[in-house]
Amino acid sequence: MEINMKSTLILAATTALATPAFADVNIYSHRQPELIQPVLDAFTAQSGIGVNIAYVDKGMVERLKAEGDRSPADLVLTVDIARLDEVVKAGVTQPVESDTLTDAIPAEFRDPENHWFGLTSRARIVYASKERVAEDEVTSYEDLASEKWKGRICTRPFTSDYNVALTSAYLAHHGAEATAEWLDGIKANLAKKPEGNDRSQVKSIWAGECDISIGNTYYMGQMLADPEQQDWANAVRIVFPVFEEGGTHMNLSGVAMTKSAPNRDEALKLMEFLVSDEAQRIYAQSNHEFPIKPGVARSELVESWGSFTPDTVALDTLAEKRPDALKLIDAADFDG
Repeated sequence: MEINMKSTLILAATTALATPAFADVNIYSHRQPELIQPVLDAFTAQSGIGVNIAYVDKGMVERLKAEGDRSPADLVLTVDIARLDEVVKAGVTQPVESDTLTDAIPAEFRDPENHWFGLTSRARIVYASKERVAEDEVTSYEDLASEKWKGRICTRPFTSDYNVALTSAYLAHHGAEATAEWLDGIKANLAKKPEGNDRSQVKSIWAGECDISIGNTYYMGQMLADPEQQDWANAVRIVFPVFEEGGTHMNLSGVAMTKSAPNRDEALKLMEFLVSDEAQRIYAQSNHEFPIKPGVARSELVESWGSFTPDTVALDTLAEKRPDALKLIDAADFDG
């Protein structure tokens, strides 16, 4: 009897050691894993909870729908308000009630029903040649359609999420007719056919192929950190254009919990960590994005770019106007 009891205790102890205290959190991410790995590593170090990331660039909603209740994904990490809105409208997320999240994130950066929460923000700005563009030559988004920029603008395709969101903001400010004219004006000013990503446009400025491009702020930090791209970054300055009677266009990255979420408790711990001071500082320092949590400082590099006035168009308005913005971009044959 004593031997059997000892065996039972040894077996129980061995089983306890072999069983992790927490399950891993599984993430489907639109973001490149390396961009968010530093903050996830900090979470694991603090909590002991592992994190697995599957990079799903396209078809995330379709994948979650197909998997249904069997989906291994606990969280969705994505960029652009339209993508966050898409996963919610597809019915593949669930509301999350957490005082930690709602206290940390201003109301304008989270879903009213608590399906998604913003983590960082970024501005859609102009990269301008230091050699060929005067300090005050770039003023507004409207000005990009001016004939003075003929043959001087480079851009990634306007059907990309970031440019669709910018077009949605223009549509919110000026209406469909003016937006169509604006798209035609920018297209007439292109130095070459839209292609590549935001960083490759900066390379084109460095190479003398164009004088200005449209891009997100944080790419400057990424280029300066890459020895192969430092010369590109040093060839340009960041300019914060505004809408007439508005401010600089903003977008965000965010997180949502999936409807299936097999590891809900661990996933909630990660969501709450992502809005902590520590995580927001890591985002700011490693990615040079704007922290969403009030009181967390931007990186020194971001501060060096100067201050600006964010636009007041609501994020849900950008998502609402996305279909019409896409129609206008297609009608202009902008990327053709």
